[in-house]
Amino acid sequence: MADSSFDIVNKIDRQEVDNALNQAAKELSQRFDFKNTGAKIEWKGELAVEITADTEERANAALEVFRDKLVKRQISLKSLESGEPALSGKQYKIGCSLTAGISQEQAKKLGKLIRDEGPKSVKAQVMGDELRITSKSRDDLQAVQALVKGADLDFAVQFVNYR
Repeated sequence: MADSSFDIVNKIDRQEVDNALNQAAKELSQRFDFKNTGAKIEWKGELAVEITADTEERANAALEVFRDKLVKRQISLKSLESGEPALSGKQYKIGCSLTAGISQEQAKKLGKLIRDEGPKSVKAQVMGDELRITSKSRDDLQAVQALVKGADLDFAVQFVNYR
């Protein structure tokens, strides 16, 4: 019998993030507490977002609106890295970036967790920015998924290519 496998990845659905950003921008333009504060949110590159407002408090509030929209669209907040509000001219700006892919260090951390606490028949192999988990038993693979879901990781993970 052939080995079963799945991949552990950290992917971001760009369309869902775009929808969340558009919803946040619409809410910023319509909400009463954001009137005349110059609050806006926009893309700055492929996976970077910039939030701008007249005051530091309004910039932080706009960031919270964006976070709420991401959560409603099932985008993990572990994928969002945001800086502190910085004064730029007369406005405060917050730079946010979205991280995708599993780094070598994160893959090693996951591999060690699976080796130490997972079933013994499971093998973990780093393949670029993802981690392939293989085993003869599908039950062992499901045990690894439960282990990874239960682990307190500092990055988001998804399971794909389960076969």
